[in-house]
Amino acid sequence: MTVLDAGRIGIASQALGIAEAALEASVKYAQEREAFGQKIGQFQMIQQKLADMKCRVDASRLLIYQACLAKKAAKENNGRYSMEASMAKLYASETAMYVTTEAIQIHGGMGYSKEMPLERYFRDAKITEIYEGTSEIQRMVIARSLTGLR
Repeated sequence: MTVLDAGRIGIASQALGIAEAALEASVKYAQEREAFGQKIGQFQMIQQKLADMKCRVDASRLLIYQACLAKKAAKENNGRYSMEASMAKLYASETAMYVTTEAIQIHGGMGYSKEMPLERYFRDAKITEIYEGTSEIQRMVIARSLTGLR
């Protein structure tokens, strides 16, 4: 289980990188792409999407940092950090899916084409929800850690 805990922090970090790349591509596209005589980044709905994406990316990063600190503390006192690792993996992987989905929406049809890196980010984000334990398993680990019940 300790190996899984460490792996989950790694997967969370991978998911964070995917989400960051998709957000960066979306910000750049919103600054460049024009529709109806203005940059699409001036439309409130695009601004809302970008703001939500940024908040989730930063929250994921903080959960990963928290899991890393818990891992360090566990190493010093022979403890466990399963809940923190699961929280980071769950939130970061679901954030990667959310952010890549929103990025494709922002890019429109181009976001789904193979000419853009977003379609790969989208596929890569999905697998982070699956390996090292699915999102459902992460929720079970978190709940069991909270309640002490099996």
